[in-house]
Parts: sequence; structure tokens; C-alpha cells
Amino acid sequence: MAPAALPDPSRLLPELLGVLMPMFLWLDASGRVQAAGPTLRKVCGRALRPGVSLFDLIEITRPQRMTGMADLRAHGLRRLHLALRARPRTGLRGIAVPLGPEVGPDVGPEQEGGVLLNLSFGLTVAEAVRDHALTDSDFAPTDLTVEMLYLIEAKSAVMGELRGLNLRLERAHRSAVAEALTDPLTGLANRRALELALESAVQSGGRDEAAPFALVHLDLDFFKQVNDTHGHAAGDAVLTEVARILQAETRKHDLVARVGGDEFVLVLRGMTDPAAIEALGRRIIARLEAPMPVGSGIATISGSLGVVLSVDYPVPAPERMLADADRALYASKHRGRAGVTVLRVESGI
Repeated sequence: MAPAALPDPSRLLPELLGVLMPMFLWLDASGRVQAAGPTLRKVCGRALRPGVSLFDLIEITRPQRMTGMADLRAHGLRRLHLALRARPRTGLRGIAVPLGPEVGPDVGPEQEGGVLLNLSFGLTVAEAVRDHALTDSDFAPTDLTVEMLYLIEAKSAVMGELRGLNLRLERAHRSAVAEALTDPLTGLANRRALELALESAVQSGGRDEAAPFALVHLDLDFFKQVNDTHGHAAGDAVLTEVARILQAETRKHDLVARVGGDEFVLVLRGMTDPAAIEALGRRIIARLEAPMPVGSGIATISGSLGVVLSVDYPVPAPERMLADADRALYASKHRGRAGVTVLRVESGI
């Protein structure tokens, strides 16, 4: 049963009605627009003109199959879902109030049985504000939409700041971790990074696994003379150049660490051929022995290397392997320096 008709709002000036309901449509009995609220006029533009049919201006999406004023009047006082036909097809919500005929000199036959339709944006309000450049003055004084939009924008801004802060904290954390694992002079891994790499390599690189590795301990020869002759700044320059050479001679997935003043350790993943490792060591020594310009002078150094292989250990242990690599290193030094010694654990040096 259709709801009781309400009196015609014609005695209320459209300007005043627009203050209370800035998105109203006053329709006559045939569904043609007699007056409209200022915000709706702003949103619809030229499409909204006196006498235009409601159904040419707006599509009623729910309930479906509402094609005439009789349907609209029958659905009065219940929620409607609508959309503007013109792009960007702004979504709307509304309620239709049937207007009954009144007797009086101001009421013409074209006003009898009309409908007062009050509209709002509903969940599409943010898009509507953006698409139609709406401001606070486009909403009723009692409408909290703008305040809600401000709160949403403030929340978005805060969330953006929090995301930015989290990213900065994450970057700072990564930077701190990297600094904690990096030698500040050379940019190589430090002793702590070496320990972590060896723990990982041992867990996945034992005798029966598919990821064996070689451990190489390098100690520079004649480095003390560089410091004594040219000064510590020259020594730092030499160490930096040594780091560059070691990185150039190894692969990206290998680890090069500086573990002491002039001591370096290499973890060569997947390398177990003593001949290939010895050839690599000789290339490194040859590059180390090339004269290095330092300030106004020339530094001359060399290097001694000791090597052990993870496959020679029933259960590889970092401490044992480092100790054995150190033994192999000093075997190279005792043999006259500038050499490579590969220690095969089962047979000794």
C-alpha cells in the first residue's frame, strides 16, 4: 500500500529548500523537474534544466524496473539507489516523498501528484567531491560529510606518515645491520659476517651436501713496511686496493671478509678443486705484487694464502676449518711467502 501523500512543498521557496536539501529534485506528476537544489545543479551541469525528465537525467539502479512516476510514488519513503546518466556516472542514494495535490491559487494541475526526491552521494562522496570540485558550502549545514572527509583525509595522511616512518625505520634497520656486518675501511664483510656465512655454509655444505666450499686465509706480506715507510694513510689505501682486487677475482656469491689489520678470509662456494683454487691464489698474488701508488711513493706487497676444503671434513666446523686454514697460511709463509698452500685434512700438509 502506498504511503500517505504529503502536502506540496510549493509554498516553500526552492532557495530555502535548497539550503536544507542541496540535492533535492522537485518533480511534477509526469516526472519533469520543476526545481532542483544548488549542489545537484552543480553536479549535473547543463543536463539539469527545468522540464527535463527525471528518467533522462538519472537511472534508478535499485530497485530494478522502475520506469515511471507511478513506480516511484509506490516506492515512496524507502531507499533508492541511483546513478547520473552523464559521466562520470556518479552514484547516488535517495528517498522519494510523494506530494499530494493541494487546493489553492498557487497550485496548478501540473504540480498535482508530484514527488520530492532528496539525494545524497552515500559511499561515493569522496569521488564526487573530487570529480565535481565540491566544497563545504555544497552540503547542508547539518551534514557531517565534510567533517567525515576531513577525518578520512587526516587518517590517510597519518597512515601515509606511518608508512613512511616504517620504511625509514626498515631502511635504518637494514643499514644498521649492514654496518654491523661491514668493515668500515674496505666495505668488505667483517669477522661477524664471516662467522654467519660459515655457519650457513656449514649447514648446507658438508661432505654429503651439494654446496661444498673452500676457505682461504690470506695474510699480506711486507704490509708493515708500507705503514712504516709511507704512513698509515698509505696503508689504508693499500688495504682498500687489496679489497678491490679480491672482489674482482672472486664471484658475486663468494664472500670476501677482512678479519684483521692485513688479514682476509675468502669463502669460495662450490669450489673444491685444489688446482683451480691454487691458480686463483696465484692470480691474486700476482695482482698484489704489482706496484701500488700511494701518495708520492710506491708500495710493494705480496700475500700468503692457506686453503682448506669443506669436503675434507666428515662434519665441517667453522672453528676447526679456520684453525686449519691458519696453519696452511703459515706453512706458505715458512716456505718463503708469496705462496698458496692447500691443506688436505686427511693427509696433512
